[in-house]
Parts: sequence; C-alpha cells; structure tokens
Amino acid sequence: MIASLESRKRLGQVFTPDEVARTLVRWVVRRKTDRLLDPSCGDGRFLACHAASTGIEVDPGNAALARERVPGASIYRAEFFRWASSTSCRFEAAAGNPPFIRYQHFAGKTRQLALELAEKVGANINGLASSWASFLVVTAGLLKPGGRMAFVVPAEIGHAPYASPVLSFLCSRFQQVRIIAIREKLFPSLSEGAWLLFADGFGSPTDVIELSLLDRFASFTWTDQPTKRVAVSSWRDAGYRLRKFLLPENALVTYQSIASKPGVSRLGEVASTSIGYVSGANEFFHLRPSEVKRYRIPGDFLRIAIRRSRQLPADCVDRQTVKRWISQDEPVMLLDLTDAQELPSELISYLDSERGREVKKGYKCRNRDPWYAIPDVRVPDAFLSYMSGRKPVLVRNDAKCVCTNSVHAVFRKNGMSLRAIQRAWSHPLVDLSCELEGHPLGGGMLKLEPREASNILVPIDGPQFSPSELRILKEAAAEMRGWRNYG
Repeated sequence: MIASLESRKRLGQVFTPDEVARTLVRWVVRRKTDRLLDPSCGDGRFLACHAASTGIEVDPGNAALARERVPGASIYRAEFFRWASSTSCRFEAAAGNPPFIRYQHFAGKTRQLALELAEKVGANINGLASSWASFLVVTAGLLKPGGRMAFVVPAEIGHAPYASPVLSFLCSRFQQVRIIAIREKLFPSLSEGAWLLFADGFGSPTDVIELSLLDRFASFTWTDQPTKRVAVSSWRDAGYRLRKFLLPENALVTYQSIASKPGVSRLGEVASTSIGYVSGANEFFHLRPSEVKRYRIPGDFLRIAIRRSRQLPADCVDRQTVKRWISQDEPVMLLDLTDAQELPSELISYLDSERGREVKKGYKCRNRDPWYAIPDVRVPDAFLSYMSGRKPVLVRNDAKCVCTNSVHAVFRKNGMSLRAIQRAWSHPLVDLSCELEGHPLGGGMLKLEPREASNILVPIDGPQFSPSELRILKEAAAEMRGWRNYG
C-alpha cells in the first residue's frame, strides 16, 4: 500500500525521478560486484538500478513496494540509525535521497542516536540539523575505504549553519567532494530546491570543494560539467556559505573587495537587529479598535503593533499610518500588561473569558508569570522585514510602534542617523548583500535572520563606486534572485 501524503510528509519522503536515480547510481557504481546501500530506499527506485543492492526503509508500505520492484535486493524494514548502529556490513557505494525532516520533528531517541552515530564517525552535528545531515554522515561511515556516495540533498547545503559540519566532515573523509547546484527545481511540487552531492575516495581528505552549476537537471557523466574549485579555506572565509560561490568569479571578487572599501560598514556595526516579542496567542493579545470598544479596554494598556511585514509601508510608520489602520479596524492594538500593577475589572473579565482561559493553557502562556505579561515588548528605531520577495524593507518607526517576531526590530548604535542607513539601504551593494547574507526560504522568498542581517554591507559614509562596480553589483543581485527562483 502506498503511504498517505500525511505519512510521507511526516517521514520526509519525496520520491526521486527515475532519471535522477539512474544518473546517481551510474556514477557511484564502478563494478557489478559493488554493494550499493540506500539508507532510505522508499519504493526502491535507486536499488532497481543495480543488482547488488541493500535498502533500509522504515515505512512498511514502501518496503513492500521496494521488495516487489527489486526482488533480488536485500530490503530491511527498519529505522536506519538503529540498523546502522548494529550492522557489520560495509559497502563500496551508497546512493539515495535521504528524508528531509526538520529538527522540530526529527526528535526523541531517533535524533539522539543519529547525533551519537554521527559524532562517532567524526561529525559534530548540532540538534538543530534536519534529518538529511545525519543520514549522509552515518552512511559515509558504512563505506569501505575508497568508497563512493551520491545523494540528492536540499539546496540549503549551500547556506544552512548546520550544513557546515557536514561539508567539513565530507572534505575530511573523501578525496573528492562535488556539489551540483541546480537552478530549476528538481521537485516542482516542493518549495525548497534540491542539489546533488558526489563524494569519492572514502578515507582520504581533500582541501577543495568542486562546484558545478546547472540551469536544470540533465543526465550527465562525471566529467561533463564545468566546475569551480572552491578551496575549503575560501569556503570558511565566506562564512561557510557555498551559496556565495554561485556568483561569477568577477562578481564575488568585486563584492569581497568592496567589503573593505572606506565608508562601507556591516549593518551590525551601525545598528543591532533582533526579533520582536512572542505573545503566544496573537489573535487574543492583538485587538481591533472595535474589540477594544466592545470590551472597554483602557487605552493605558494598549500599544500599536506591527504584526507582519505586509503591514509595513515603504519608508516610515508615522501617525497617519496608524490612523489608517485604526480607521480600517485592523487588529493592531497590543494588550501590553507587562508593568501592570493592578488590573481594572474590564481587563480581568477579558482575561477570564472562555477564550482567555483557553489561551492560558498554551505553551508560552503557561510558562510565564503572570501568563498574560508578554516579555520583550520594546520600541525600536526601525523595522526590517523578516521574509521578502525582491528585497527586505527597512522602515523608520516614527510612530513608536512595537513588533512581533514576524518582523525584526532595529536599534541604531552610537547616535547613527537612521535616515543615513535608509539612504544606504537603496544601494545596489545592499541588494546583493541581502542575497548573499540572507538565504532562500522556498517559493522564491528571501529570509533574513538577525545574525544574517548584521552581516549586510551598507555604504554609509558615501564611498565612491565605479560604473563597472555598480553594473556588476546589479547583475549579481539579479543572478542570485534567479537562484532562489524569485519571479
């Protein structure tokens, strides 16, 4: 029986196109006698490409399909990390498409065992890693000396912080490590992109990551693709971000040289960026003006709040902006009771309503005292969008609003002029820097964490740029937007 869509999502299953499976297996297997391992074999499409195959599959329906498809293969219906911890089998080759389960769901004893096995073979993967990272590392530990592996991997191998120990491990254990970056989605139904990983010569290190760039997947041989050779030291200097090397060489050199130009600063040098408050129940704590009137909530306990990026105007949140929200009866009035000494009866009634009693049971609320006091409600100098299409917006906060964690709060440093930062924000250097320091979220969106925002280059003090530099910056920004499938 084929696994349900809900079950496939829970298990991180995405079935690989046959031509992709054939391409990976064609490269990874050198001899008919090579034993091939697929650590999460699904319905067996990788195993079907080579006779001497072993597959591990946790889902009984998929394991049955794999046995039916490849009757000569050894199929184990088991959880991979438990199987790996006890097997004495070693393989000349490994290939597959490991499950992509984010750390929130890749939990409990399975994750603990995965991290322990990864550490045992020499990779210190942190608990925030998605499941594929441990699958790659533990599979590598089951190879014979000189072994090869080829896997479909999420494109976030090019930027995710937890991907850096995986790539570091691979470079320390394989003589050749190659990433095939593919611009067009390998799996059109998914928002995330997928790349390909090839590693050869298990047991010997390399000091180079080979990077090939493709507009779309096509069946190929190992030597067909033009390759960039990225020194491991250069990758480290680039903040462990392979994604930066998607840029043409002249654009990357230009960007790196501009970083040291007089008058160019990192955003973190002129302003600090942090997430906004977490209410635990936005619909309860943010009221519409009509609800404020209905429940007779005193104005002393209310703050005007930015709940999401799409509220933000282009340049400034001012009194007129707030008046418009109120006239449109938007839910922008935050119930801020952090410093409340004594609550009026109207508030007590609202908090003790049926809805309030339900909210009180929520995780955030039940773990703070009092449950209705939201911490970290602050008035920033500006707001920075957390997720964006073309580019994050930086908006002044003249109306002294507060913001949820769906928007970043920006606080200027050392008396720095916020208008000067805003003027710099429109520069092509910032456009490119947002692309390189932020990361694709899927669906063409760009995501910017506070630590990433602090690295953005901003030309604050009027540095001079040549026409060729400006042209390169603009073209490179457009190139990187193409890599995240924007537009």
